[in-house]
Amino acid sequence: MAQPPSYTLQQTDSGDLVVALGGSWTLHSNAPAPDKIETAMDASVGRLAFASEELEDWDTTLLIFLKTLITAGRQRQYEINLTSLPSGVQRLLTLSEAVPEKTTYAKTAREFLVTRIGRLTIDLFTQFREMVSFTGEIVLACFALFSGRSPFKSRDFFYFVQACGAESLPIVSLIAVLVGVILSFVGAVQLQMFGAQIYVANLVGLGMVLEMGALMSGVIIAGRIGAAYAAQLGTMQVNEEIDALRTMGISPVGFLVLPRMLALMLMLPLLCIYADMMGILGGSIIGVTMLDLSLTEYLEQTRKTLHLSQCAQGLLKSAVFGVLIGHAGCLRGMQCGRSALAVGEATTSAVVTSIVLIVVSDSIITFIINL
Repeated sequence: MAQPPSYTLQQTDSGDLVVALGGSWTLHSNAPAPDKIETAMDASVGRLAFASEELEDWDTTLLIFLKTLITAGRQRQYEINLTSLPSGVQRLLTLSEAVPEKTTYAKTAREFLVTRIGRLTIDLFTQFREMVSFTGEIVLACFALFSGRSPFKSRDFFYFVQACGAESLPIVSLIAVLVGVILSFVGAVQLQMFGAQIYVANLVGLGMVLEMGALMSGVIIAGRIGAAYAAQLGTMQVNEEIDALRTMGISPVGFLVLPRMLALMLMLPLLCIYADMMGILGGSIIGVTMLDLSLTEYLEQTRKTLHLSQCAQGLLKSAVFGVLIGHAGCLRGMQCGRSALAVGEATTSAVVTSIVLIVVSDSIITFIINL
């Protein structure tokens, strides 16, 4: 039968305080408190040692007990001798001290407003410098591509084309159809009051081609592809794969970033055209079922409303969105730290940055075109 956990104290003439452990130190037993040992830690003690000849069994209960004593001893600047403990206990105690203390959520002293503004300004300047440097590396990689020295493999490019294009069709179809239905339903409620139901086709067609097609497909791709790019490159940063590429003399921007950006810039305009058609189809559902319009009449009214210049405006926006999403996703991935938490933060930052850039660039392009 296992003996209950216990300890005895022995203080030698040389100033050693020896803690002799006995019994079974497990979670199923009531471990004694270390109060007597801490009381015995006075100025006459110079070294804390342990004896484990009578120790029968142990688990984390013993480790917690020992860790408490070791911490108290080091606070009193004692020398700690662990050589008499089992080898497994020694390894676990060493491992517990090798892990650095977590400081992510540590409280910091409140800074003055001027200090916070200065720190924020320095951070913004650093981010701007990194963004400019990253953009310059992309431009150099493009020059290498146009000069016939492709920095990436063609199969990698077509893989990203497939991921951005064909694999994104289901979610783009669903969102575009629902957006068309919403636009058509909102317009129908008002236009029915004036007997102008046919102009629902104008509303849906112009809304999808000018704004919603490019905007919704851009937001979807930002959440689906931009986040994936940041996570992929962030994980490679954690695994030091990007450092390995640099060591081999391979540009990570040309090999990893450029094919992703080119695939997005190529496929997002095509997804925009597809989203426009699916949105018009979604609007026709309300027009046919709720407004008693024929499908031929609805599509003919849409054809009369839309012009090539309006379609080109949506395609221009989607191409710009593709560049911005690829740039933001890859930049956040390359800036990622060396931990799993950093990968999550990079992914979140990539999505937020992409959506903000999409909305801002959409406003700027619309304003310039309508000057």
